[in-house]
Amino acid sequence: MSGVGGAALPRDYYEVLGVARGADDAEIKKAFRRLARELHPDVNQEPDAEERFKEAAEAYEVLSDTDRRATYDRYGHEGLRSGGYSPNFEGMHSVADIFEALFGGGGLGGAFAGFGGGRAGGPAQGGDVAVSVAITLKQAADGASVEVSYDGVSRCDHCHGNGAEPGTPIDTCAKCAGAGQLRVVSQTPFGQVVRAAVCDVCAGDGRVPQTPCHECSGRGRKVERVKVSVDVPAGIDDGQRIRITGRGHAGEHGGPSGDLYVQIRVEEDPRFVRNEDELVTVVDVAAPLAALGTTVTVPTIDGTTELDIPAGIQPHESLTIRGQGMPALRGRRRGDLRVVVNVVIPRHLKREQRELLEQLAESLTEHNLSTDDGMLGKLKRAFGG
Repeated sequence: MSGVGGAALPRDYYEVLGVARGADDAEIKKAFRRLARELHPDVNQEPDAEERFKEAAEAYEVLSDTDRRATYDRYGHEGLRSGGYSPNFEGMHSVADIFEALFGGGGLGGAFAGFGGGRAGGPAQGGDVAVSVAITLKQAADGASVEVSYDGVSRCDHCHGNGAEPGTPIDTCAKCAGAGQLRVVSQTPFGQVVRAAVCDVCAGDGRVPQTPCHECSGRGRKVERVKVSVDVPAGIDDGQRIRITGRGHAGEHGGPSGDLYVQIRVEEDPRFVRNEDELVTVVDVAAPLAALGTTVTVPTIDGTTELDIPAGIQPHESLTIRGQGMPALRGRRRGDLRVVVNVVIPRHLKREQRELLEQLAESLTEHNLSTDDGMLGKLKRAFGG
């Protein structure tokens, strides 16, 4: 939200709340509570009341957070935006949702529960479900279909979610007269407000079955083991999540189901280190072969391939095999495979081997040992840089 009017520049947050720039947390909270009472759209019917309320809520969200307030004081609105800040309640349509985002379920939202926008008794979206699943690096490269299972709240098929035995009547709740809420007027620091609580007889539904469903005990929902097949796209990385809409817990009173979030864990492959779309592997090459040049077998994600090692290659130098890395998650490009050469110095030499190496050592000249690297380059190579 960029302030009232959308396209206009946002107002100064201190001006919005009507406090001095040196105001402490208590003053900021007190100012916002006052504005919240005055501008709540179910109390103030002026056309711009709701937008002004949201503007005040955004100002409070920033100034009540020490780090955000410091950033705002130094760099203003642009500093917040460049740092990735956006209001916690952007996209929320209910004022009660904004209160919950700012204060949690036990905060100011309860003081306005009796106004329009309260959710008790109405359709409520089911909760989200989060699970994790492990796949191999090969599956991450090729894409895979995996099955996840979890305990989910589902609509009762026996009563079709209405909580009553099929063929039996459902009566209007006598205690709340079908409202699903019990309301009471009370005096608070905000003045006279209406508080609401979910009816303890009908649990907010407004109706009571004469004969509760024997499968779900009248709740209309039940917990059962759910299995879902998940398509994992090629190129996915460890820790990324896949969202499956509507496969979370069933909603209440006709509300939509929540979503399923599947976190992907890509198991380590002892052959490779992954760096985004690049794979890195290491091959051992004996020092004499590194001097002469040779051909080695290199592991790839799909099997193996042959790689020519040029004569004179140095320890920790790397060679690149194009297109043998991981596929990009979005797009057709595939990363590369980087092969780091580990030059192995022979040990446990036999007498004949030692004699041959001594002859080689005696024949070496400065020309054989010279490199184009300076001291910095040598240090980087020594430490794998």
